[in-house]
Amino acid sequence: MTDRPALSVRNLSVSYDTPEGRLRALRGVSFDVQKGEIAGLVGESGCGKSTLMQTILGLLGGAAAIESGEIWLGDTDLLTLNRRQMRRLLGDRLSAVFQDPMKSLNPVLTIGRQMTDIQFRRKASRADKRARAIEMLDKVQIPDPAKRLDQYPHEFSGGMRQRVAIAMALMAEPDLLIADEPTTALDATLEIRTIELLRELQEEIGCAVLFITHHLGVVAELCDRINIMYAGELVEHGGTRAIFDAPQHPYTELLFACDPAQIKERSRALPTIPGTVPGLIDVPPGCVFAPRCPKRFAPCDSLHPRPVASGGSDLVLCHLRDPKVPA
Repeated sequence: MTDRPALSVRNLSVSYDTPEGRLRALRGVSFDVQKGEIAGLVGESGCGKSTLMQTILGLLGGAAAIESGEIWLGDTDLLTLNRRQMRRLLGDRLSAVFQDPMKSLNPVLTIGRQMTDIQFRRKASRADKRARAIEMLDKVQIPDPAKRLDQYPHEFSGGMRQRVAIAMALMAEPDLLIADEPTTALDATLEIRTIELLRELQEEIGCAVLFITHHLGVVAELCDRINIMYAGELVEHGGTRAIFDAPQHPYTELLFACDPAQIKERSRALPTIPGTVPGLIDVPPGCVFAPRCPKRFAPCDSLHPRPVASGGSDLVLCHLRDPKVPA
């Protein structure tokens, strides 16, 4: 037995070759997801969430380069695996649910065909695989699962398709499930039920989950820990309740303030964070959030902040929280 986390990312840096130059999409990202834990990954569009997910799953395109780092799935360093070794691991120890239920299933194959084919590593008869598929559909509360197994994706609603995708991802009882905004295309009622279902199945199987989302309410409801990303860097992480109660990074404070659930008075304008995300070809030498930060002071422009613990957060990338930086 090992005491390693289910997922451990260490000093991960990823860049893309573009006509304008090298775009540094991830820079020095480090975090863990413990066994049996649901960890949220939150940030604005373009912060690096998708690049991080693709790197973990081995799905980076040809223009991408991993400059440094390690990604450990238990005792396995994913970045040392070749394509064949990675394919053997995907769907078995590592699974994913993607955000668009309308595109994640093959439209020309029945649900049953897809759910039995995905069990190709199991040494079982086709009848046993079909029985396992029916069992999983029942767990995700698809009515009359034996009959629905012979239907095509277009015969299911969006919420049902997403539940099918969750069932397929969890069939092999993976060590880690990556859920990439799985509730984005669902209405509020289905979103709540999908969250409850994911939590129930995760507790039953005991896998770790990395939950990628923009929805802060979902994070507060579902996640044990939260990781906040901004412009390719992890700027804060720690226990979900601790960070929601007392965010330590100015970006986290402003991000939470933009949550529509925090609006107390009716208004025609939604809160926003002033300014724009900096370009990642010429990354600012100091704090990457400094140009937009209302608490900016002299060191922010020239000195890159070091990670420190502050308040209830295990890591904060901010000079304001660093006792070695004079105010």
